[in-house]
Amino acid sequence: MDALHEHIESHRSQRAGWLRAAVLGANDGLISTGSLVLGMATAQAAPGAILLSGVAGLAAGAFSMAAGEYVSVSSQSDAEAADARREADALRDHPETELAELAEIYERRGLESSLAREVAVQLTRHDSLATHLRDELGIQDHLRARPVQAALASAAAFTAGALPPVLLAWLWPGPGLAAGIVACTLVLLAVLGYIAERIAGGGGVKGALRVLFWGALAQGATALIGHLFGVATA
Repeated sequence: MDALHEHIESHRSQRAGWLRAAVLGANDGLISTGSLVLGMATAQAAPGAILLSGVAGLAAGAFSMAAGEYVSVSSQSDAEAADARREADALRDHPETELAELAEIYERRGLESSLAREVAVQLTRHDSLATHLRDELGIQDHLRARPVQAALASAAAFTAGALPPVLLAWLWPGPGLAAGIVACTLVLLAVLGYIAERIAGGGGVKGALRVLFWGALAQGATALIGHLFGVATA
């Protein structure tokens, strides 16, 4: 028992869902809002217009992320609920067939026939529906789709990523804002990419380089567009 307590494995795959949502939201907020503010700054827009574009981009992006995540996860939740209803009906109408199906699953995983049957019987007796959803369909309660939670998390992550460039546009309305936006955004993207890969179990450097590449590409494109339109309207 002592050896069991001493040997505690730390797995990272269970972090995949929330890590993906958090990184995606924060990256999107930082890149899209930072690039928007940068484009307006290189177009030589008025400080008030630059700030307004950043705030509008933050609000629109946060609501867009929330709506998209809610719709997407709701579809997944609907599919899971439909599968649960079908499985409950099958367990009610054909219990022996479902029990044999469960035992066969355990046999394919390596158990002997008699043991597989006994495991299936005991787990079915404990919670038949949860057992079939988990082992037959791969639906686990702690991984169930939660639309409202996903929507709020995505909106919060996007807002957290979008706030730095908006605050910079508010606190630094004068010359040099464009350079400040570029430096701030790229540094934060590198930190975010590094932390995300470290949490996932990687070294961190590749994660930082990935987001830096795409962030720099987005900023370069919007800065060019802003410069061209600014020159044209000057």
